[in-house]
Amino acid sequence: MKTKTKVMLMGLLFAVIIIPASIFSVRYYYPNTNDFTGIKVPSAPTKTPVKNVNTDILFDEKKWTTNFTHDGAIIKEDRWYYVFSTDYMVGAPPTPGIQIRKSRDLIHWEFVGRVFDQVSQEAWDWTHGTTFWAPNVIQMNGKYYLYYSVSEVGKRNSYIGLATSEKIEGPWKDEGAVFKSKEGDGNTVNAIDPDITIDKSDQPWMVYGSYFGGIFITKIDKNTGKLVDPNDQGTLLAQRKDMNAGIEGPEIIYYKKTGYFYLTVSYGWLEDTYNVRVARSKYITGPFLDYNHKDMIDLSDDSFNTGNKIVASYSFGKDPGWLGTGHNGLLQDGDNYYLIHNARTGEDKYWSHLHVRKVLWTDDGWPVVSPERYAGEKEQKVMESNLIGEWQQIVLNRFDDAMESSTKLQLLPYGEIKTAKGKSRWKLNGRNTLQMSIYDPGVAPKDYWNFTVKVIPSWDWENWKGTLVFTGMNQEGTVIWGEKIINK
Repeated sequence: MKTKTKVMLMGLLFAVIIIPASIFSVRYYYPNTNDFTGIKVPSAPTKTPVKNVNTDILFDEKKWTTNFTHDGAIIKEDRWYYVFSTDYMVGAPPTPGIQIRKSRDLIHWEFVGRVFDQVSQEAWDWTHGTTFWAPNVIQMNGKYYLYYSVSEVGKRNSYIGLATSEKIEGPWKDEGAVFKSKEGDGNTVNAIDPDITIDKSDQPWMVYGSYFGGIFITKIDKNTGKLVDPNDQGTLLAQRKDMNAGIEGPEIIYYKKTGYFYLTVSYGWLEDTYNVRVARSKYITGPFLDYNHKDMIDLSDDSFNTGNKIVASYSFGKDPGWLGTGHNGLLQDGDNYYLIHNARTGEDKYWSHLHVRKVLWTDDGWPVVSPERYAGEKEQKVMESNLIGEWQQIVLNRFDDAMESSTKLQLLPYGEIKTAKGKSRWKLNGRNTLQMSIYDPGVAPKDYWNFTVKVIPSWDWENWKGTLVFTGMNQEGTVIWGEKIINK
């Protein structure tokens, strides 16, 4: 064979066999970590990233959007979502009146105005409070019932009042006191943070309370909107041994698929360690038990570890993150559930924003929430190839309420997880359930942390791009969040 022919044949062999084999090899060892095949990620919420601290809008309420929202309560009416919240702002005393915001999509919010101009004379005489706290709104009897709080800071001199309106945006009529508390009144409850829940028999209840006495529930007369027994503080649902550590902001929601009522409360201090805990009960009056069957009335030294922690202060990567992630509201919208809460920026903890998060349900019936703010995402079927790559993970430590920072997690092809100790595995079950077995000898139960999480597309607010996230729990009820790192 001539030399020239040999060279041509070798070149052909190289082109047909060697190059494709090399490409295959590269793809095997360096898989596509940005694979979004079959996944529809949300669009950018706005054209440019949102400023978490923006002094230009301080005195321009029309531009407040999510700024200065605290202790929000959410309701959907006439295709609008409304949030009513505590009087709060930065840089000046807040204007009293209960702030109102609305949105068509839970993403873009506009400031509507306020319910009142000032605290009522009756509330002032009882508490000497000048602003409104922690409202709650519900529709009954063809009109809207707004419950609000006025309180003397640091004391049980507190007042829950009621206002009614034919329209969700008002005007509102003050109907006076629902329940009042004061030192020496023979009760232990602090009359703030009301939430109205309707049980399976169409009976309304008010769950309320805060520091000092804990969380209570009592019946509401559905004709008047006030207590069935004006002198009955109700049934105790949740309490901590050291009430100075904080428990407040209760909400209750019923989930028909499981037949459980779910109680959420906030632990910690509102400026930094605030976090949301959840427990459940077949009965609206309790007892409410967490994943580990611990009663939310916990007077033990271990009461800091009661309740599934589902939202907490966090930071992904180098982002300053969010503090004070507490005092939540709950919304059922058809088959979808959402949790809202206030969150304070890592840059300046006095700037408080409204966060909306999608609620997902574990296979054993517990609510967990997305690690990212809602941007229109929906649960979708995912493939194994979508999951391969680097992730940031945050474990919401139940024993420590300080800000949680993310660490790296790498999902390799063929179900391997890259760890120093090896032996860690992952697999995809069903439409979007990811199971991870993390080898941690001598620390984890039977040497493995077993996490079962739900994977959904999301918007990465820190890096301003679409991504995948996961949320779920391990065998001890500890929540883990994850967010996929998308390479440029």
